[in-house]
Amino acid sequence: MQRKTGVVVASYYLGVDIGGTSTKTGVVSDEGRTVAKLRVPSVLHKGREEGLQGLYETLDQVVEQSGVGWRAIRAIGVAAPGTMDIPAGVIFHPFNLPGWENLAIRDLVSERFRKPAILQNDANAAAYGEYWLGAAHDARSLMFWTLGTGIGGGIIVNGEIVTGAHSHAGECGHIIIQMEGGPTSEHGIHGSLELYAGAKALVRRCEAALNAGARSSIRDKLEQGEELTPVLIADCAIQGDALAERLVLETGQYLAIGTVNIIHTINPEMVLIGGAMTFGQYETPIGRKFIETVRHEVRKRTFPIPAERTRIDYARLASDAGFIGAAGCALKAYSPC
Repeated sequence: MQRKTGVVVASYYLGVDIGGTSTKTGVVSDEGRTVAKLRVPSVLHKGREEGLQGLYETLDQVVEQSGVGWRAIRAIGVAAPGTMDIPAGVIFHPFNLPGWENLAIRDLVSERFRKPAILQNDANAAAYGEYWLGAAHDARSLMFWTLGTGIGGGIIVNGEIVTGAHSHAGECGHIIIQMEGGPTSEHGIHGSLELYAGAKALVRRCEAALNAGARSSIRDKLEQGEELTPVLIADCAIQGDALAERLVLETGQYLAIGTVNIIHTINPEMVLIGGAMTFGQYETPIGRKFIETVRHEVRKRTFPIPAERTRIDYARLASDAGFIGAAGCALKAYSPC
Protein backbone atom coordinates (compact mmCIF):
# COMPACT_ATOMS: atom_id res chain seq x y z
CA MET A 1 0.00 0.00 0.00
CA GLN A 2 1.04 3.60 -0.63
CA ARG A 3 0.50 6.45 1.78
CA LYS A 4 -0.50 9.73 0.16
CA THR A 5 -1.14 12.92 2.16
CA GLY A 6 -1.92 10.84 5.22
CA VAL A 7 -4.34 8.55 3.38
CA VAL A 8 -3.49 4.92 2.73
CA VAL A 9 -4.01 4.18 -0.96
CA ALA A 10 -4.18 0.60 -2.18
CA SER A 11 -2.39 -0.49 -5.32
CA TYR A 12 -3.63 -3.28 -7.52
CA TYR A 13 -2.09 -5.93 -9.70
CA LEU A 14 -3.62 -7.64 -12.70
CA GLY A 15 -3.05 -11.37 -13.06
CA VAL A 16 -3.85 -13.48 -16.11
CA ASP A 17 -3.62 -17.26 -16.49
CA ILE A 18 -3.66 -18.14 -20.19
CA GLY A 19 -4.84 -21.63 -21.06
CA GLY A 20 -5.80 -23.47 -24.20
CA THR A 21 -9.40 -23.90 -23.00
CA SER A 22 -9.98 -20.74 -20.98
CA THR A 23 -8.27 -17.57 -19.86
CA LYS A 24 -8.65 -16.61 -16.21
CA THR A 25 -7.95 -13.06 -15.05
CA GLY A 26 -8.29 -11.12 -11.83
CA VAL A 27 -7.50 -7.80 -10.20
CA VAL A 28 -5.83 -8.34 -6.83
CA SER A 29 -4.93 -5.74 -4.23
CA ASP A 30 -1.49 -5.53 -2.66
CA GLU A 31 -3.06 -7.06 0.46
CA GLY A 32 -4.22 -10.09 -1.52
CA ARG A 33 -7.89 -9.24 -1.96
CA THR A 34 -9.41 -10.23 -5.30
CA VAL A 35 -11.69 -7.35 -6.29
CA ALA A 36 -12.75 -8.79 -9.65
CA LYS A 37 -12.19 -11.94 -11.65
CA LEU A 38 -13.26 -13.13 -15.07
CA ARG A 39 -13.02 -16.44 -16.88
CA VAL A 40 -13.64 -16.58 -20.62
CA PRO A 41 -13.26 -19.30 -23.27
CA SER A 42 -9.98 -18.99 -25.11
CA VAL A 43 -9.99 -18.14 -28.82
CA LEU A 44 -6.34 -19.03 -29.14
CA HIS A 45 -7.05 -21.74 -31.69
CA LYS A 46 -7.94 -18.99 -34.17
CA GLY A 47 -4.34 -17.87 -34.37
CA ARG A 48 -1.95 -15.40 -32.81
CA GLU A 49 -3.52 -12.08 -33.72
CA GLU A 50 -7.08 -12.98 -32.83
CA GLY A 51 -5.88 -14.71 -29.68
CA LEU A 52 -3.96 -11.63 -28.56
CA GLN A 53 -6.88 -9.34 -29.32
CA GLY A 54 -9.16 -11.58 -27.25
CA LEU A 55 -6.63 -11.48 -24.40
CA TYR A 56 -6.45 -7.68 -24.47
CA GLU A 57 -10.24 -7.38 -24.46
CA THR A 58 -10.48 -9.73 -21.49
CA LEU A 59 -7.96 -7.69 -19.50
CA ASP A 60 -9.87 -4.50 -20.27
CA GLN A 61 -13.11 -6.14 -19.17
CA VAL A 62 -11.83 -7.35 -15.81
CA VAL A 63 -10.27 -3.99 -14.97
CA GLU A 64 -13.54 -2.26 -15.86
CA GLN A 65 -15.43 -4.82 -13.75
CA SER A 66 -13.10 -4.17 -10.79
CA GLY A 67 -14.02 -0.50 -10.63
CA VAL A 68 -10.45 0.53 -9.74
CA GLY A 69 -9.48 1.68 -13.23
CA TRP A 70 -6.23 1.26 -15.12
CA ARG A 71 -4.55 4.10 -13.23
CA ALA A 72 -4.64 2.00 -10.06
CA ILE A 73 -3.07 -1.04 -11.75
CA ARG A 74 0.62 -1.00 -10.91
CA ALA A 75 1.76 -4.05 -12.90
CA ILE A 76 0.54 -7.11 -14.82
CA GLY A 77 1.48 -10.74 -14.24
CA VAL A 78 1.12 -13.11 -17.19
CA ALA A 79 1.07 -16.87 -16.60
CA ALA A 80 1.31 -19.15 -19.62
CA PRO A 81 2.01 -22.82 -20.35
CA GLY A 82 4.92 -24.40 -22.13
CA THR A 83 8.62 -23.73 -22.42
CA MET A 84 9.77 -20.14 -22.12
CA ASP A 85 12.54 -17.69 -21.29
CA ILE A 86 11.14 -16.08 -18.16
CA PRO A 87 13.69 -13.23 -17.81
CA ALA A 88 13.21 -12.31 -21.49
CA GLY A 89 9.41 -12.63 -21.30
CA VAL A 90 9.23 -14.93 -24.32
CA ILE A 91 7.12 -18.07 -24.79
CA PHE A 92 9.02 -20.64 -26.86
CA HIS A 93 6.71 -23.61 -27.25
CA PRO A 94 3.27 -23.32 -25.63
CA PHE A 95 1.87 -26.81 -26.11
CA ASN A 96 -1.80 -25.79 -26.38
CA LEU A 97 -1.49 -22.28 -27.85
CA PRO A 98 -1.09 -22.71 -31.63
CA GLY A 99 0.67 -19.84 -33.35
CA TRP A 100 2.14 -18.46 -30.12
CA GLU A 101 5.61 -19.92 -30.61
CA ASN A 102 8.52 -17.56 -29.88
CA LEU A 103 6.11 -14.87 -28.74
CA ALA A 104 7.36 -11.92 -26.65
CA ILE A 105 4.11 -11.93 -24.68
CA ARG A 106 5.38 -9.92 -21.71
CA ASP A 107 6.45 -6.94 -23.80
CA LEU A 108 3.34 -7.08 -25.98
CA VAL A 109 1.09 -6.88 -22.91
CA SER A 110 3.25 -4.20 -21.33
CA GLU A 111 3.24 -2.02 -24.44
CA ARG A 112 -0.48 -2.50 -25.05
CA PHE A 113 -1.46 -1.29 -21.57
CA ARG A 114 1.59 0.87 -20.75
CA LYS A 115 2.21 -1.03 -17.55
CA PRO A 116 5.22 -3.04 -16.38
CA ALA A 117 4.65 -6.78 -16.79
CA ILE A 118 6.24 -10.09 -15.90
CA LEU A 119 5.98 -13.57 -17.44
CA GLN A 120 5.79 -16.76 -15.41
CA ASN A 121 5.12 -20.42 -16.12
CA ASP A 122 1.50 -21.25 -15.27
CA ALA A 123 2.30 -24.00 -12.75
CA ASN A 124 4.89 -21.78 -11.08
CA ALA A 125 2.32 -19.00 -10.84
CA ALA A 126 -0.24 -21.35 -9.31
CA ALA A 127 2.36 -22.49 -6.79
CA TYR A 128 3.07 -18.89 -5.86
CA GLY A 129 -0.66 -18.21 -5.49
CA GLU A 130 -0.96 -21.04 -2.99
CA TYR A 131 2.18 -19.86 -1.22
CA TRP A 132 0.98 -16.25 -1.03
CA LEU A 133 -2.71 -16.68 -0.19
CA GLY A 134 -3.59 -20.36 -0.26
CA ALA A 135 -2.92 -23.56 1.62
CA ALA A 136 0.83 -22.90 1.90
CA HIS A 137 0.57 -19.34 3.23
CA ASP A 138 2.38 -20.33 6.43
CA ALA A 139 5.17 -22.31 4.70
CA ARG A 140 8.56 -21.14 3.44
CA SER A 141 9.11 -23.94 0.93
CA LEU A 142 6.66 -25.78 -1.28
CA MET A 143 6.28 -28.42 -3.97
CA PHE A 144 3.03 -27.89 -5.85
CA TRP A 145 1.62 -30.59 -8.15
CA THR A 146 -1.03 -29.69 -10.73
CA LEU A 147 -2.88 -32.79 -11.88
CA GLY A 148 -4.61 -32.44 -15.21
CA THR A 149 -4.20 -33.82 -18.71
CA GLY A 150 -0.54 -34.00 -17.80
CA ILE A 151 1.22 -33.10 -14.57
CA GLY A 152 2.74 -29.71 -13.88
CA GLY A 153 4.84 -28.62 -10.98
CA GLY A 154 6.06 -25.53 -9.18
CA ILE A 155 8.77 -25.24 -6.55
CA ILE A 156 9.21 -22.46 -4.02
CA VAL A 157 12.20 -22.28 -1.67
CA ASN A 158 12.57 -19.50 0.90
CA GLY A 159 9.79 -17.54 -0.75
CA GLU A 160 11.33 -17.64 -4.22
CA ILE A 161 10.07 -19.53 -7.27
CA VAL A 162 12.76 -21.90 -8.50
CA THR A 163 12.96 -21.30 -12.25
CA GLY A 164 16.43 -22.65 -12.98
CA ALA A 165 19.17 -21.58 -15.38
CA HIS A 166 16.95 -21.95 -18.45
CA SER A 167 13.47 -21.27 -17.00
CA HIS A 168 12.72 -25.00 -17.01
CA ALA A 169 12.87 -25.89 -13.30
CA GLY A 170 9.77 -27.35 -11.68
CA GLU A 171 8.77 -29.52 -14.65
CA CYS A 172 8.45 -32.42 -12.23
CA GLY A 173 5.74 -34.21 -14.19
CA HIS A 174 8.61 -35.30 -16.44
CA ILE A 175 10.55 -37.04 -13.67
CA ILE A 176 11.42 -40.51 -14.95
CA ILE A 177 9.94 -43.26 -12.79
CA GLN A 178 10.23 -46.13 -15.32
CA MET A 179 13.49 -46.49 -17.22
CA GLU A 180 12.44 -49.12 -19.77
CA GLY A 181 9.10 -50.21 -21.13
CA GLY A 182 5.80 -48.61 -20.26
CA PRO A 183 3.98 -45.83 -22.13
CA THR A 184 5.76 -43.47 -24.49
CA SER A 185 5.63 -39.69 -24.60
CA GLU A 186 4.89 -37.38 -27.52
CA HIS A 187 7.67 -35.16 -26.14
CA GLY A 188 10.19 -38.01 -26.22
CA ILE A 189 10.46 -38.23 -22.42
CA HIS A 190 9.39 -41.83 -21.92
CA GLY A 191 8.62 -43.36 -18.53
CA SER A 192 7.74 -40.02 -16.94
CA LEU A 193 5.45 -39.52 -13.96
CA GLU A 194 2.70 -37.87 -16.00
CA LEU A 195 2.52 -40.95 -18.23
CA TYR A 196 1.40 -42.87 -15.14
CA ALA A 197 -0.49 -40.33 -13.04
CA GLY A 198 -1.92 -37.71 -15.42
CA ALA A 199 -5.52 -37.70 -16.66
CA LYS A 200 -4.59 -39.28 -19.99
CA ALA A 201 -2.73 -41.98 -18.08
CA LEU A 202 -5.71 -42.69 -15.82
CA VAL A 203 -7.97 -43.13 -18.85
CA ARG A 204 -5.39 -45.30 -20.62
CA ARG A 205 -4.99 -47.58 -17.59
CA CYS A 206 -8.77 -47.87 -17.33
CA GLU A 207 -9.08 -48.81 -21.00
CA ALA A 208 -6.39 -51.45 -20.57
CA ALA A 209 -8.19 -52.97 -17.58
CA LEU A 210 -11.53 -53.05 -19.39
CA ASN A 211 -9.95 -54.58 -22.49
CA ALA A 212 -8.45 -57.25 -20.25
CA GLY A 213 -11.97 -58.16 -19.08
CA ALA A 214 -12.22 -56.35 -15.76
CA ARG A 215 -15.76 -56.09 -14.37
CA SER A 216 -16.86 -52.56 -13.68
CA SER A 217 -19.84 -50.23 -13.78
CA ILE A 218 -17.65 -48.08 -16.01
CA ARG A 219 -18.31 -50.52 -18.83
CA ASP A 220 -22.07 -50.10 -18.41
CA LYS A 221 -21.80 -46.31 -18.55
CA LEU A 222 -19.69 -46.46 -21.70
CA GLU A 223 -22.27 -48.70 -23.33
CA GLN A 224 -24.87 -46.06 -22.46
CA GLY A 225 -22.87 -43.51 -24.45
CA GLU A 226 -20.93 -41.77 -21.70
CA GLU A 227 -17.35 -40.68 -22.38
CA LEU A 228 -14.47 -42.22 -20.50
CA THR A 229 -12.98 -39.40 -18.44
CA PRO A 230 -11.31 -39.01 -15.03
CA VAL A 231 -14.59 -37.51 -13.79
CA LEU A 232 -16.50 -40.64 -14.81
CA ILE A 233 -13.90 -42.86 -13.14
CA ALA A 234 -14.03 -40.77 -9.96
CA ASP A 235 -17.85 -40.87 -9.93
CA CYS A 236 -17.79 -44.65 -10.23
CA ALA A 237 -15.22 -44.85 -7.43
CA ILE A 238 -17.49 -42.76 -5.20
CA GLN A 239 -20.30 -45.19 -5.96
CA GLY A 240 -18.17 -48.09 -4.80
CA ASP A 241 -16.83 -49.49 -8.07
CA ALA A 242 -13.76 -51.57 -7.21
CA LEU A 243 -11.89 -51.04 -10.48
CA ALA A 244 -12.44 -47.29 -10.42
CA GLU A 245 -11.21 -47.02 -6.83
CA ARG A 246 -8.15 -49.13 -7.59
CA LEU A 247 -7.24 -46.92 -10.56
CA VAL A 248 -7.57 -43.71 -8.55
CA LEU A 249 -5.49 -45.04 -5.67
CA GLU A 250 -2.85 -46.31 -8.10
CA THR A 251 -2.62 -42.73 -9.32
CA GLY A 252 -1.91 -41.71 -5.74
CA GLN A 253 0.82 -44.34 -5.49
CA TYR A 254 2.52 -43.08 -8.64
CA LEU A 255 2.27 -39.48 -7.47
CA ALA A 256 3.85 -40.50 -4.18
CA ILE A 257 6.90 -41.82 -6.05
CA GLY A 258 7.37 -38.44 -7.70
CA THR A 259 6.84 -36.72 -4.35
CA VAL A 260 9.51 -38.84 -2.69
CA ASN A 261 11.98 -37.80 -5.39
CA ILE A 262 11.20 -34.14 -4.70
CA ILE A 263 11.43 -34.57 -0.92
CA HIS A 264 14.84 -36.18 -1.28
CA THR A 265 15.96 -33.35 -3.56
CA ILE A 266 14.74 -30.11 -1.94
CA ASN A 267 13.16 -31.25 1.36
CA PRO A 268 10.16 -28.89 1.14
CA GLU A 269 8.14 -27.93 4.16
CA MET A 270 4.91 -28.66 2.31
CA VAL A 271 3.62 -30.59 -0.70
CA LEU A 272 0.32 -29.50 -2.24
CA ILE A 273 -1.83 -31.28 -4.80
CA GLY A 274 -4.09 -29.22 -7.04
CA GLY A 275 -5.37 -29.00 -10.58
CA ALA A 276 -8.45 -30.39 -12.26
CA MET A 277 -7.98 -34.01 -11.17
CA THR A 278 -8.16 -34.10 -7.37
CA PHE A 279 -11.24 -36.35 -7.11
CA GLY A 280 -13.36 -33.99 -5.03
CA GLN A 281 -10.63 -33.51 -2.43
CA TYR A 282 -12.01 -33.87 1.12
CA GLU A 283 -15.61 -33.62 -0.07
CA THR A 284 -15.69 -37.20 -1.34
CA PRO A 285 -14.62 -40.57 0.10
CA ILE A 286 -12.33 -41.24 -2.87
CA GLY A 287 -10.72 -37.81 -2.52
CA ARG A 288 -9.94 -38.53 1.13
CA LYS A 289 -8.59 -41.99 0.26
CA PHE A 290 -6.47 -40.50 -2.52
CA ILE A 291 -4.63 -38.01 -0.30
CA GLU A 292 -4.16 -40.61 2.41
CA THR A 293 -2.67 -42.99 -0.16
CA VAL A 294 -0.16 -40.35 -1.21
CA ARG A 295 0.77 -39.65 2.42
CA HIS A 296 1.07 -43.34 3.29
CA GLU A 297 3.21 -44.22 0.27
CA VAL A 298 5.48 -41.22 0.86
CA ARG A 299 5.99 -42.13 4.52
CA LYS A 300 7.02 -45.65 3.52
CA ARG A 301 9.75 -44.40 1.20
CA THR A 302 11.36 -41.38 2.86
CA PHE A 303 13.77 -40.84 5.73
CA PRO A 304 12.03 -40.71 9.12
CA ILE A 305 12.28 -36.95 9.74
CA PRO A 306 10.86 -35.75 6.39
CA ALA A 307 8.33 -38.59 6.54
CA GLU A 308 7.07 -37.20 9.83
CA ARG A 309 7.38 -33.47 9.18
CA THR A 310 6.55 -32.89 5.50
CA ARG A 311 2.95 -31.71 5.24
CA ILE A 312 1.02 -33.13 2.28
CA ASP A 313 -2.34 -31.57 1.51
CA TYR A 314 -4.71 -30.36 -1.17
CA ALA A 315 -4.41 -26.90 -2.69
CA ARG A 316 -7.06 -24.37 -1.70
CA LEU A 317 -7.40 -21.76 -4.47
CA ALA A 318 -8.67 -24.09 -7.22
CA SER A 319 -8.68 -22.47 -10.68
CA ASP A 320 -7.99 -19.02 -9.20
CA ALA A 321 -4.45 -19.99 -8.17
CA GLY A 322 -2.92 -19.10 -11.53
CA PHE A 323 -4.13 -15.53 -11.85
CA ILE A 324 -3.64 -14.88 -8.13
CA GLY A 325 -0.08 -16.15 -8.35
CA ALA A 326 0.60 -14.14 -11.50
CA ALA A 327 -0.65 -11.01 -9.74
CA GLY A 328 1.49 -11.91 -6.73
CA CYS A 329 4.58 -12.25 -8.94
CA ALA A 330 3.87 -8.80 -10.39
CA LEU A 331 3.51 -7.44 -6.86
CA LYS A 332 6.81 -9.03 -5.86
CA ALA A 333 8.56 -7.50 -8.87
CA TYR A 334 7.00 -4.03 -8.86
CA SER A 335 5.78 -3.27 -5.35
CA PRO A 336 6.81 0.28 -4.34
CA CYS A 337 7.64 -0.96 -0.83
